[in-house]
Amino acid sequence: MIGRRTFLKVGLAGGVVLGAGGIWYAATREAVAQGRLDRATRAMFAAIAPVILAGVALPEPATTEDVVAGVETAFGGLSAAAQTELGELFGLLSFPPTRYVLTGVADWGRVSQADIARFLESWRRHRLSLLRGAYAALHDLVLGAWYARPDSWEAIGYPGPPEVK
Repeated sequence: MIGRRTFLKVGLAGGVVLGAGGIWYAATREAVAQGRLDRATRAMFAAIAPVILAGVALPEPATTEDVVAGVETAFGGLSAAAQTELGELFGLLSFPPTRYVLTGVADWGRVSQADIARFLESWRRHRLSLLRGAYAALHDLVLGAWYARPDSWEAIGYPGPPEVK
């Protein structure tokens, strides 16, 4: 059985570690304009977009960077509250310790598509609705950015918006 003194020491040490981690995170987090993605979040979407879009025929001129730019446009069009919530998710996925705990990914630039697919699938089927919701947000942002592109409409048989006469 753990003693009271040991419990208090461990609790105090844990609080100091969490506080130091929070300070480090705040100091290293890139300041971004409202509705914009920072460099780390852009790298995350550049890594996960090809996995989410697997099986979708990308038109020749389209690149992953085009999809990331579309995600940024979609993100910028969300309400301030939604941007704040998603910004917190993006922060967790950009901060190496929390990213590794949540996804098993050490670095977005060096992860295999199989590892990304594995973490996305685990989030999609997770017992916690919070992670299922996070998966849905990532999935919907990427697919929304992709299908907002006029050059992707032909693949799904969408003729485009109706003409106003």
